[in-house]
Amino acid sequence: MIDSGNTAWLLISAALVMLMTPGLAFFYGGMSRAKSVLNMMLMSFASIAVVSVLWVVIGHSLTYSDGPGALDTFIGGLDYVGLSNLIGEIEPAAEDGTGGYPLLVDAGFQMMFAVITVALISGAIADRAKFGAWLLFVPVWALLVYFPVAHWVWGEGWIEQLEIGGYTVIDFAGGTAVHINAGAAALALTFVLGRRKGFGSESMRPHNLPFVLLGTALLWFGWFGFNAGSAYAADGTAALALVNTQVATAAATGAWMLVERFRYGKVSALGFASGAVAGLVAITPAAANVTPLGAIAVGLLSGAVCAYAISWKFKFKYDDALDVVGIHMVGGIVGSLILGLVAAGVAGGSDGLLYGGGIGLLAVQTIAVIGVMLYSFAVTWVIAKVIHLVIGFRIPEEVETNGLDHELHAESAYAFDELDELEDATEAVSLPTPPGGETASPKAKA
Repeated sequence: MIDSGNTAWLLISAALVMLMTPGLAFFYGGMSRAKSVLNMMLMSFASIAVVSVLWVVIGHSLTYSDGPGALDTFIGGLDYVGLSNLIGEIEPAAEDGTGGYPLLVDAGFQMMFAVITVALISGAIADRAKFGAWLLFVPVWALLVYFPVAHWVWGEGWIEQLEIGGYTVIDFAGGTAVHINAGAAALALTFVLGRRKGFGSESMRPHNLPFVLLGTALLWFGWFGFNAGSAYAADGTAALALVNTQVATAAATGAWMLVERFRYGKVSALGFASGAVAGLVAITPAAANVTPLGAIAVGLLSGAVCAYAISWKFKFKYDDALDVVGIHMVGGIVGSLILGLVAAGVAGGSDGLLYGGGIGLLAVQTIAVIGVMLYSFAVTWVIAKVIHLVIGFRIPEEVETNGLDHELHAESAYAFDELDELEDATEAVSLPTPPGGETASPKAKA
């Protein structure tokens, strides 16, 4: 029978995770330059469109059905192609309170994970990628990278089966499959596309910090579905994941701002937003496997480490435009590896070293992290290189200078021409001089 509570919670969680991708669009759009903000936001929205269709056609099947023979440890099969076989099917209710939901709810929930994972990558190549090339990259990357890696982690692939001394990998909601996967892919793309014109010498500050804060709020809100929804039940595990998500994120903002205050003498809105996302990323794999105090430790460490990590791009000369590598890859690594220390044996997981566990948990976590990083980086580099050689991935320098919105989409987020014309017209008006000798404003004149 259907458990209406579990089903309702999964439906709500799927909607929350879907909202995260538009939130990411605002987060990335605000961080980009004004002349390319629409292009940046469209890359996220295009991911929603392309990946959603691909997930139904074949993605869910390759991720969650049984693969052929020995290949099952690497990729799923074709049992769920088109999702027709899932219509009317129910995940049986279990004694622990899980289950009792239609399998299509699970398919819809996991669809949203696939969507945002691909969208995350786009921030690294802001201001310099052809939109058509991105539309080609999205389905190819999902097919060759995301679906296999998600199968490894959640579809009974080699990572889920990995065991050392009785310890198995913990990735509650996507530290490896989502964030490390996307971050490593983003790093590979920066090498293929190269650096933006003026990188390291020109100011490339975010053009709209209110957009960034709005995007942060939407991401934070949606992340409760991302993490607590991954309990697959409206139960105590979901409650623990929700509380841990909140406090880890809050702690990470504080740690990031402390680093800013120490390094630069000031605290910024961008730093608060970046710290929040770093905390959200790091608690994702650990959301139901640490205590609330452990979650605070995860947040503090991730906020501090990621605050330093975003500056690595200047030291090593890779142009990760919107800090996908520094926040998502590094934050995912922190959250995945710290479980080897602070995992508290809750939600059926193992204990970390600080809770009396052995080194085995840290070992399997490390193997999973390295495996996903290497595979994602290598395959992404090949995909991007082939696309670049065939149709070109990077835009011409003239288009980059003029702005992608106007050159690629024939529109602009802001009516610059109208504003310029209005300013010229205003300057041309001869205004009366009031008593006191000051020039009256147009408003005063009216």
